Amino acid sequence: MPKNIGIVDRLVRLFLAFTFLFLAWWESSWIILVFSLFIFYEAVASWCLFYQLIGKNTCPIDKIKNN
Repeated sequence: MPKNIGIVDRLVRLFLAFTFLFLAWWESSWIILVFSLFIFYEAVASWCLFYQLIGKNTCPIDKIKNN
C-alpha cells in the first residue's frame, strides 16, 4: 500500500485514536474501540482507505518521488 497521509493528517489521526480509545474505555464500548484501533492503524501505516478511494494524497514523500 502506498503512503497517502502526510504528517499533519497522521498527528490528527493519532489524537483522534487516543481520544476514541479513552471514550471506548469510559463507555465500555467495543465498537468505539475497533474504530479507534482502525484510526490508529491508519496513522501508523500512513495509509487511508478513503483517501485511496478518492485519489487524494497528502504525503509529501510520494509527491517528490512522482516529480
